[in-house]
Amino acid sequence: MAHFLPAFERMIVNEGGYVLHTIPGDRGGQTYAGISRIAWPRWAGWRDIDAGTEPAAEAVREFYLVNFWNVLALDQIDSQLVAHTLFDFGVNAGTTTAAKLAQLVVATTPDGKVGPKTLAAINAANPELFILRFALAKVARYRDIVKRDRSQLKFLLGWLSRTLKETVV
Repeated sequence: MAHFLPAFERMIVNEGGYVLHTIPGDRGGQTYAGISRIAWPRWAGWRDIDAGTEPAAEAVREFYLVNFWNVLALDQIDSQLVAHTLFDFGVNAGTTTAAKLAQLVVATTPDGKVGPKTLAAINAANPELFILRFALAKVARYRDIVKRDRSQLKFLLGWLSRTLKETVV
Protein backbone atom coordinates (compact mmCIF):
# COMPACT_ATOMS: atom_id res chain seq x y z
CA MET A 1 0.00 0.00 0.00
CA ALA A 2 1.08 3.56 -0.74
CA HIS A 3 2.56 5.85 1.91
CA PHE A 4 1.73 9.52 2.39
CA LEU A 5 5.07 11.04 3.40
CA PRO A 6 7.09 10.24 0.23
CA ALA A 7 4.22 11.52 -1.93
CA PHE A 8 3.94 14.65 0.20
CA GLU A 9 7.67 15.38 -0.07
CA ARG A 10 7.49 15.23 -3.89
CA MET A 11 4.28 17.25 -4.06
CA ILE A 12 5.50 20.07 -1.81
CA VAL A 13 8.44 20.62 -4.17
CA ASN A 14 5.97 20.89 -7.07
CA GLU A 15 4.00 23.45 -5.06
CA GLY A 16 7.10 25.59 -4.54
CA GLY A 17 7.85 24.65 -0.94
CA TYR A 18 6.83 26.51 2.18
CA VAL A 19 6.38 29.88 0.50
CA LEU A 20 3.69 32.54 0.73
CA HIS A 21 2.90 34.09 -2.61
CA THR A 22 0.27 35.57 -4.88
CA ILE A 23 0.60 35.11 -8.64
CA PRO A 24 -1.39 37.50 -10.85
CA GLY A 25 -4.09 35.59 -12.71
CA ASP A 26 -3.91 32.52 -10.46
CA ARG A 27 -7.46 31.72 -9.47
CA GLY A 28 -6.22 30.29 -6.17
CA GLY A 29 -5.18 33.76 -5.04
CA GLN A 30 -2.75 33.94 -2.15
CA THR A 31 -1.20 30.57 -1.35
CA TYR A 32 1.09 29.17 1.29
CA ALA A 33 2.80 25.84 0.54
CA GLY A 34 0.24 25.40 -2.24
CA ILE A 35 -2.75 25.97 0.07
CA SER A 36 -5.10 28.49 -1.52
CA ARG A 37 -6.64 31.08 0.77
CA ILE A 38 -9.63 31.29 -1.58
CA ALA A 39 -10.27 27.54 -1.58
CA TRP A 40 -9.33 26.97 2.10
CA PRO A 41 -10.12 30.22 3.97
CA ARG A 42 -10.66 28.38 7.28
CA TRP A 43 -7.29 26.61 7.31
CA ALA A 44 -5.78 27.34 10.74
CA GLY A 45 -2.42 28.24 9.18
CA TRP A 46 -3.86 31.52 7.87
CA ARG A 47 -4.09 32.78 11.47
CA ASP A 48 -0.35 32.22 11.87
CA ILE A 49 0.41 33.94 8.57
CA ASP A 50 -1.83 36.90 9.42
CA ALA A 51 -0.02 37.16 12.78
CA GLY A 52 3.31 37.30 10.96
CA THR A 53 4.52 33.80 11.80
CA GLU A 54 5.05 30.75 9.65
CA PRO A 55 2.69 27.78 10.13
CA ALA A 56 4.30 24.60 11.42
CA ALA A 57 5.35 22.14 8.72
CA GLU A 58 3.32 19.48 10.57
CA ALA A 59 0.17 21.61 10.13
CA VAL A 60 0.79 21.71 6.37
CA ARG A 61 1.35 17.93 6.21
CA GLU A 62 -1.79 17.28 8.26
CA PHE A 63 -3.80 19.56 5.96
CA TYR A 64 -2.73 17.60 2.88
CA LEU A 65 -3.18 14.23 4.57
CA VAL A 66 -6.75 14.97 5.64
CA ASN A 67 -7.99 16.99 2.67
CA PHE A 68 -6.29 15.23 -0.24
CA TRP A 69 -4.58 11.92 0.59
CA ASN A 70 -7.42 10.54 2.72
CA VAL A 71 -10.18 11.92 0.49
CA LEU A 72 -8.67 10.04 -2.46
CA ALA A 73 -8.17 6.89 -0.31
CA LEU A 74 -4.59 6.72 -1.51
CA ASP A 75 -3.43 4.51 1.34
CA GLN A 76 -5.45 1.80 -0.41
CA ILE A 77 -3.58 2.13 -3.71
CA ASP A 78 -1.03 -0.63 -4.32
CA SER A 79 1.43 1.41 -6.39
CA GLN A 80 3.28 4.26 -4.68
CA LEU A 81 3.81 5.93 -8.07
CA VAL A 82 0.11 5.79 -8.95
CA ALA A 83 -0.82 7.14 -5.53
CA HIS A 84 1.69 9.93 -5.91
CA THR A 85 0.45 11.04 -9.31
CA LEU A 86 -3.17 10.99 -8.08
CA PHE A 87 -2.21 12.96 -4.97
CA ASP A 88 -0.17 15.52 -6.88
CA PHE A 89 -2.94 16.13 -9.38
CA GLY A 90 -5.56 16.23 -6.63
CA VAL A 91 -3.57 19.03 -5.01
CA ASN A 92 -3.23 20.84 -8.34
CA ALA A 93 -6.78 20.42 -9.64
CA GLY A 94 -8.91 19.24 -6.72
CA THR A 95 -9.78 15.78 -5.47
CA THR A 96 -13.04 15.50 -7.43
CA THR A 97 -11.28 16.29 -10.71
CA ALA A 98 -8.43 13.88 -9.92
CA ALA A 99 -10.90 11.12 -9.06
CA LYS A 100 -12.98 11.70 -12.21
CA LEU A 101 -9.94 11.59 -14.49
CA ALA A 102 -8.70 8.42 -12.80
CA GLN A 103 -12.15 6.87 -13.19
CA LEU A 104 -12.19 7.73 -16.88
CA VAL A 105 -8.73 6.17 -17.30
CA VAL A 106 -9.85 2.89 -15.67
CA ALA A 107 -13.32 2.94 -17.26
CA THR A 108 -15.42 3.26 -14.12
CA THR A 109 -18.26 5.70 -13.55
CA PRO A 110 -16.71 9.19 -13.28
CA ASP A 111 -18.54 10.38 -10.17
CA GLY A 112 -15.52 12.00 -8.52
CA LYS A 113 -15.65 9.77 -5.44
CA VAL A 114 -13.05 7.07 -4.83
CA GLY A 115 -14.85 3.97 -3.61
CA PRO A 116 -14.29 0.22 -3.75
CA LYS A 117 -14.94 -0.09 -7.51
CA THR A 118 -12.57 2.72 -8.39
CA LEU A 119 -9.88 1.41 -6.04
CA ALA A 120 -10.19 -2.11 -7.47
CA ALA A 121 -9.96 -0.81 -11.04
CA ILE A 122 -6.95 1.38 -10.30
CA ASN A 123 -5.15 -1.43 -8.47
CA ALA A 124 -5.92 -3.84 -11.32
CA ALA A 125 -4.44 -1.48 -13.90
CA ASN A 126 -0.83 -1.70 -15.02
CA PRO A 127 0.78 1.16 -13.03
CA GLU A 128 2.96 2.42 -15.87
CA LEU A 129 0.07 2.47 -18.34
CA PHE A 130 -2.23 4.09 -15.80
CA ILE A 131 0.29 6.88 -15.17
CA LEU A 132 0.76 7.51 -18.89
CA ARG A 133 -2.98 7.50 -19.63
CA PHE A 134 -3.62 9.72 -16.63
CA ALA A 135 -0.99 12.16 -17.91
CA LEU A 136 -2.75 12.32 -21.29
CA ALA A 137 -6.06 13.00 -19.54
CA LYS A 138 -4.43 15.82 -17.55
CA VAL A 139 -2.96 17.36 -20.70
CA ALA A 140 -6.40 17.29 -22.36
CA ARG A 141 -7.91 18.96 -19.30
CA TYR A 142 -5.29 21.71 -19.33
CA ARG A 143 -5.88 22.24 -23.06
CA ASP A 144 -9.60 22.64 -22.40
CA ILE A 145 -8.98 25.15 -19.60
CA VAL A 146 -6.87 27.31 -21.91
CA LYS A 147 -9.38 27.01 -24.76
CA ARG A 148 -12.13 28.27 -22.43
CA ASP A 149 -10.05 31.03 -20.86
CA ARG A 150 -7.03 32.36 -22.74
CA SER A 151 -5.84 34.21 -19.61
CA GLN A 152 -4.80 30.82 -18.24
CA LEU A 153 -2.36 30.26 -21.12
CA LYS A 154 0.48 31.63 -19.00
CA PHE A 155 0.11 28.60 -16.68
CA LEU A 156 0.03 25.97 -19.43
CA LEU A 157 3.76 25.37 -19.67
CA GLY A 158 4.02 24.92 -15.90
CA TRP A 159 1.09 22.50 -15.86
CA LEU A 160 2.57 20.49 -18.72
CA SER A 161 6.00 20.47 -17.13
CA ARG A 162 4.53 19.22 -13.85
CA THR A 163 2.61 16.53 -15.71
CA LEU A 164 5.71 15.34 -17.54
CA LYS A 165 7.77 15.38 -14.35
CA GLU A 166 5.18 13.20 -12.61
CA THR A 167 4.97 10.83 -15.57
CA VAL A 168 8.46 9.43 -15.07
CA VAL A 169 7.83 5.82 -14.09
